Amino acid sequence: MKNFNPADNIQDLQYFGEFGGVNPSISDSSTYTFLSAKTMFDTFEGNMEGCYLYSRHSSPSNLYLDKALAAMEGTETANVSASGMGAITPTLLQLCGTGDHIVSSRTIYGGTYAFLKNFTPRLGIKTTFVDITKLEVVEAAITPETKVLYCETVSNPLLEVADISGLAKIAKRHNLKLVVDNTFSPLSVSPARLGADIVIHSLTKYINGSSDTVGGVTCASQEFIDSLKNVNSGASMLLGPTMDSLRSASVMKNLRTLHIRMKQHSYNALYLAKRFEKDGLKTVYPGLASHPSHKIYKTMINPEYGFGGMMTLDVGTLAKANELMELMQSKNLGYLAVSLGFYKTLFSAPGTSTSSEIPMEEQIEMGLTDGLIRFSIGLDNDIERTYQMMKTCMMDLEILKSDSIVMV
Repeated sequence: MKNFNPADNIQDLQYFGEFGGVNPSISDSSTYTFLSAKTMFDTFEGNMEGCYLYSRHSSPSNLYLDKALAAMEGTETANVSASGMGAITPTLLQLCGTGDHIVSSRTIYGGTYAFLKNFTPRLGIKTTFVDITKLEVVEAAITPETKVLYCETVSNPLLEVADISGLAKIAKRHNLKLVVDNTFSPLSVSPARLGADIVIHSLTKYINGSSDTVGGVTCASQEFIDSLKNVNSGASMLLGPTMDSLRSASVMKNLRTLHIRMKQHSYNALYLAKRFEKDGLKTVYPGLASHPSHKIYKTMINPEYGFGGMMTLDVGTLAKANELMELMQSKNLGYLAVSLGFYKTLFSAPGTSTSSEIPMEEQIEMGLTDGLIRFSIGLDNDIERTYQMMKTCMMDLEILKSDSIVMV
């Protein structure tokens, strides 16, 4: 990791606009013209680099963002898409077909879980869900039909940490592809540097950061991205989850401040996590020494970007969680909303929102309690002020009975 700083790699990319602008020009076209029919044919066959045919194939704006995100993750190239699921689903379908098998973390985004649990079996693809933190359990789930190990660097919503280096060794030993969703930890963790074959992000979250754009990206080798975009057999090409050029340009501008934002998100989350844990609340945050994977996560991160902005608190019951979130929203402490990475704090009860696709019995088995609140901590300037305001809300609702006693 010594000579690799993902933010520096982004900064070192420099583009000029069509007329010398400091921002690259936006290619606001769905189709492109050619001076000769032969050039059009060659472009369609993929033999004319630098020529554009149709924006579902590629566009200059998307390729600018592809290059920047590949630089950030340290992969050969990347392919942006219209959503995070628009990156995840084609990637897995490109890697697997009828009769194949996936070993996946049991705690993942609800949409990904639903895709693997309910949709891919219709295509003859089976998935075994495991506790990704137990490498021996992961390896025991592998069969001769397994093609992919799938996980999130920091899981949604329980904040379990995947040992990416350990998983990469297992994947290599069994000739599998390790696919890692790094949405919760951009810049903080560089999965490709730890051995992951493919790194995915929902650009909607931290990378864009302003909750005004939906997007995704698959970062991988040139060979794999070429296969995704193949006009005859590429899952991204044929399913068509294309990112709009205007959206690409918007994400590109916000990407430039990601390093500043991630440092503040991480600082604020660690501050709150330490204070609430000291108050006696059941607090989960990878930056806390009490987190089961704190030591291993500490070895994985790029330290200057911290442990990320995601934190959970368990306040005992869903009713109490809902009361607290509604009160915090009324006090302008954030929004009762799904998603993450916004400048304001976002909070939700994942069991009834972002993880509601997971059956209740499985939620219970994995430890997803109905009183759990997932926080995406914002960019608050005075985080002590935020803490005091949140604590007052908890005292008002008797979640905190005193400075040191919690009722759950």
